[in-house]
Amino acid sequence: MLDKRGFDLWADDYDKTVGISDEEKTYPFAGYKDVLGSIFQIIVKKQNPTVLDIGFGTGTLTTKLYERGCVIYGQDFSPRMIELAIKKMPDAHLYQGDFTRGLVEPLRHQRYDFIVATYSLHHLTDEQKIEFLRTLQGCLKENGQILIGDVAFETREKLARCREAAGDEWDDEEIYFVADELKSAFPNLSFTQVSYCAGILTLSR
Repeated sequence: MLDKRGFDLWADDYDKTVGISDEEKTYPFAGYKDVLGSIFQIIVKKQNPTVLDIGFGTGTLTTKLYERGCVIYGQDFSPRMIELAIKKMPDAHLYQGDFTRGLVEPLRHQRYDFIVATYSLHHLTDEQKIEFLRTLQGCLKENGQILIGDVAFETREKLARCREAAGDEWDDEEIYFVADELKSAFPNLSFTQVSYCAGILTLSR
């Protein structure tokens, strides 16, 4: 798994790397643009919402939301990612912090219309995911939503098929979402498969 320096070194080429994988429809980023586009369309239906982005990277999604009048908060592991993002969103509230340890203090006391996490929470174990999602639910405004776009599958069987197809490209250090298994902790969770290796999980308050 990449540490903070690893993410910093990758930051400048991140968008290019992701774009190539998406265009070639290869694991792990096949469907990336569709995932972000779908989440964007959900959020902009609300007038000037307050959005928290967990692991916002270079601000690919949040910059578009920022330009549409959303109030943006965010937490990311990498100072270099934050440096790149703040150039695009000078009035956003962006904080450095390891979300495997939870939200940084300033973000815990805000309430959000939407909390988004795109291709970031696969660094958490399944147990950490449940604990963190429960924390995030408590940070939502009434009728708020958590929107997670990531390498994700409806069942463990579908994950196994993707893993077999990916072969040596599969990243054993990343822990991907299996929607059916999460539903025991979050019965109202919904899942939309976007590509053979990506999907959107939606969790409301």
